[in-house]
Amino acid sequence: MGFYADHVEPRLVSCICGSGQISKERERIVPKAEGRVLEIGFGSGHNIPYYDQSKITHLYALEPSAAWRKLAAPRVRDLSFPLEWLDLPGEEIPLADESVDTVLVTFSLCTIPGVEEALAGMRRVLKPGGKLVFLEHGAAPDKGVARWQNRVNGLWGKLAGGCHLNRKPAEMVSSADFRIVEMDQRYLPWMPKIAGFVTGGVASR
Repeated sequence: MGFYADHVEPRLVSCICGSGQISKERERIVPKAEGRVLEIGFGSGHNIPYYDQSKITHLYALEPSAAWRKLAAPRVRDLSFPLEWLDLPGEEIPLADESVDTVLVTFSLCTIPGVEEALAGMRRVLKPGGKLVFLEHGAAPDKGVARWQNRVNGLWGKLAGGCHLNRKPAEMVSSADFRIVEMDQRYLPWMPKIAGFVTGGVASR
């Protein structure tokens, strides 16, 4: 993987993803998760403080990167519910069909190479009546901002672990045969607009 990918990139991205504005968005969306939860792209565990621990019976933390799992270790030591690591990529969810109540994905659909395959897997493992809780950044509605997103997308991806600035989370979720039942889209204040347009919501299976 190389020194940058193993040591610099995880800490850089973790710092950005733990910023104040993003943390406020996590605080708003993560408590919607309940029951047996699969978190896609667990990263360094930034969502952990925002889970309603009284609602969680089991957490599957899917994170293929050993560097990210190492960064997450201090955050998962004192949980009141069991956590089980899954060290495969998002396209290869090693769980049975209809086995979880909630899939949580935050700021990860932007990086998964086979995102359509990953979303199909998320739908597969959800129980009937289960929900996908998502929080993602993506393509801005303003043409000027969107042009800049397209221009710098390649360089951004190289620096930020394959992250895409111009994916459309709501469209991807809907195209994967989910029905969006709650959604909020807006620019985060004090964030650069090319990376600050976020979409959060809940979708049913």
